[in-house]
Amino acid sequence: MALKKDSNSLSSEQEKSQNEDSSQIEFKNSDNKKEIESQLLQVSKGDHNKNGFLDFGFNQSILNSLINKGYKNPTPIQKAAIPELMLGRDLLGQAQTGTGKTAAFALPLIEKLTDNKELNAKVLVMTPTRELATQVAESFKSYSSETSNFKTVAIYGGTDYRNQISALKRKVDVVVGTPGRIMDHIRQGTFKIKDINCLVLDEADEMLNMGFLEDIEWIIDQLPEKKQMVLFSATMPTEIRNIAKKYLNDPAEILIKSVKKETQLISQKFLYVQRHHKLDALKRILELNKEGVIIFVRTKLLTTSIAEALENSGHTVAVLNGDIPQNQRENTVDRLKKGFIDILVATDVAARGLDVERIKLVVNYDFPFDKETYTHRIGRTGRAGRSGEAILFVNQREKHFLRNLENSTRTKIEEINIPSNKIINEKRMEKLIDNVNESSLAKDENEENKALIIDVLDNLKEKYSMDDSNIAMAAINLVIGNKSFFLNDDDSWINKQNNTDRNRSNRNSNNRVRNSNRRNNYQNDSFETYKFNFGKFDGVRVANIISSICNSTNINGRSIGKIQIFNDYSLVDLPRDLHRETKNKLKKIKVRN
Repeated sequence: MALKKDSNSLSSEQEKSQNEDSSQIEFKNSDNKKEIESQLLQVSKGDHNKNGFLDFGFNQSILNSLINKGYKNPTPIQKAAIPELMLGRDLLGQAQTGTGKTAAFALPLIEKLTDNKELNAKVLVMTPTRELATQVAESFKSYSSETSNFKTVAIYGGTDYRNQISALKRKVDVVVGTPGRIMDHIRQGTFKIKDINCLVLDEADEMLNMGFLEDIEWIIDQLPEKKQMVLFSATMPTEIRNIAKKYLNDPAEILIKSVKKETQLISQKFLYVQRHHKLDALKRILELNKEGVIIFVRTKLLTTSIAEALENSGHTVAVLNGDIPQNQRENTVDRLKKGFIDILVATDVAARGLDVERIKLVVNYDFPFDKETYTHRIGRTGRAGRSGEAILFVNQREKHFLRNLENSTRTKIEEINIPSNKIINEKRMEKLIDNVNESSLAKDENEENKALIIDVLDNLKEKYSMDDSNIAMAAINLVIGNKSFFLNDDDSWINKQNNTDRNRSNRNSNNRVRNSNRRNNYQNDSFETYKFNFGKFDGVRVANIISSICNSTNINGRSIGKIQIFNDYSLVDLPRDLHRETKNKLKKIKVRN
């Protein structure tokens, strides 16, 4: 039987995150139960004696993995949650992403599973996206790296069933997945759930936003009745409270309050840009800052296409997404730190735990549709008290998301314009002058090079009668090369777009009816309607369609447009610029089997 604490609720201020999210645990050692309970209660009250993670009573293999990762002191969510989970309680936690939640539930779960290895698939963690599922699974693997025979499997849509089935057939301790794919495996009998004694719902509010409520309740109903449940959510809407009330048993409630964050050191800006001009706008932004940049996009395919375009423009670029093996990811980050790479194009997988001092600029190429993702992204710059800059690309359809983002972050995001030819050319000239000046002030300690330079100058003056001015011009010409130094591309679209955006904004504020019509027209231009051969007669609902599309493709739930369900078919508006591979996946979508 799980031990329980007298206090139901803990509250703490948010500190700088070192880790990620985590789940629950039962404590089975009955010999020292009273002593352990006493120690854990002291930990929960803050009596840590400055011993960091040692106070939780973790086994040596877990402590070794924490040492290897450089973790020294637990964050507030870990201090509050780990003792409760070690005592076997259900838990309802509210904390922003990036406060250390993953470690808060993963570490006690690994401790429990290390002591009880006879059962298979004992822990299930549900996440809203495949990227987060991958990240949480990798965190489990990292924290259990020193623990022998500990297996974690991630299951999500968009990947081959056969590999997942093969992994589930072997002994596995923790399964991390998205609701749709978990349901598929349970229905097909390829995921044996009879031994599940712990369920974690990670970022529950986001799962609700994506239409997973029915799926979540179905999965919970299939699991064994006797189980520990952990629910983490950045916000606490009524639906989340209802789930907690329905399924959690006398849960400990933990709230990590928001405090002033390092994002205040980050200069946050946005610019309006239409889809077909985004790449051109990005190249112009990079003209002003091309060293230590992370560009966040929504899909893995986009990471490669943008990286190729930037490489063709002369930038040193690397890609980071969910398909990149862990060892290659680590190598990429190491090269970024050492300056061999100036620009990283990444999906949100890279938004968690990436700390590179060189990062001076974060570009949100694709709009992040929630505050947590935005905060994580821009948090890759301005680390440890340093300043940084974040630029957000916004199109007309995303304007209301921008206002919501400003309201939720309580931050005014400054509007800027796309750099024109004049601004870029002024920057190029300024940088050239600075480079020449720095070179003239540099003290070259290589005597051989000094002698060579003096010899070249003497030869130019004596043999070719060149004076100092001509020599300087020739040297600068060598630096510039044969290409035109100044940018001469047509930039008339920039002023036209800025004026159009402002005029549209003014008209919107004066006439809401026109605004509605204009938005509909814009969506007609930006969306394409797809017909699916299922409808009301099949018992299909809007949430089912959103869930199936999100699980089977890279399409974000919030980028799905209007959905109309008729008796025997449904019409769904999806972004017009979908990749061919995504369109092929749409043809194979199944809803409710």
